[in-house]
Amino acid sequence: MLWYHGAPHPTHLPLLPTDPALLYGATVFTTLRVYENNLDHPFTAWQPHCDRVSQSLQTFHWHRPNWGQVRSGAEILASQYAVLRITLFPDGRELITGRSLPEDLASRQRQGVIAWVADPDYSRPLPGHKTGNYLGCWLALQAAQQQGAQEAILTSADGHWLETSTGSLWGWAEGQWWTPPLTAGILPGVARSQILTGLAQQGQDARVVDWTAAVRSHFTHLAYSNSVVEVVPIRQILRTATPLNYNPDHAPIQALRQALHRQSA
Repeated sequence: MLWYHGAPHPTHLPLLPTDPALLYGATVFTTLRVYENNLDHPFTAWQPHCDRVSQSLQTFHWHRPNWGQVRSGAEILASQYAVLRITLFPDGRELITGRSLPEDLASRQRQGVIAWVADPDYSRPLPGHKTGNYLGCWLALQAAQQQGAQEAILTSADGHWLETSTGSLWGWAEGQWWTPPLTAGILPGVARSQILTGLAQQGQDARVVDWTAAVRSHFTHLAYSNSVVEVVPIRQILRTATPLNYNPDHAPIQALRQALHRQSA
């Protein structure tokens, strides 16, 4: 079941072929994990997700949705699904879909994943906003999977690492976590913001700097985060003939997980 424009729809979405959402990917969206089937659970971060898409709507001068309808649809789907995707259209329509958590999430969190470094061609337009045009990320992820990896790392024209195809990057070096700045051209992730706040509350401020080759050379641990998978270690990077290996099981990884929910508790 899905929710569209104020009403539930069982199996189909009534969109015209001329809809800008289909022609141009003209939507903004956010994906959130619903804890204990409760939108108001502090870990769900309902309001931060709504705030982020609201900022995009304001930037694009799009119509605001009927937030009461959005909330009603989300509550109905939250009773059935652990993950919701809330999509908003330029004219104020809303689309809400649901899905389960990844079946292999526990093993990814425990063992870590392999990531492949994409070239700059796999860029995401309007990187500060989560728009419906995610083709670059999707293509990068497909290419990564063809290389035997589970994630892709997006890069800038000058070779800086930016983010993964689905989340924010974290590197451990010199006794603290490092993450790329928003000015590098990355998404202001909700989980990223929560982690930064949580680390600060722990007295462990993260270093927010561009991930140049020199910066990356110091990392001993890597991870990525998003609101669905929380924190997942990256155990190996496919970049050259010799893969780079990182320790997925270490105290800093656990500290990163604790920081994610610390400021929401």
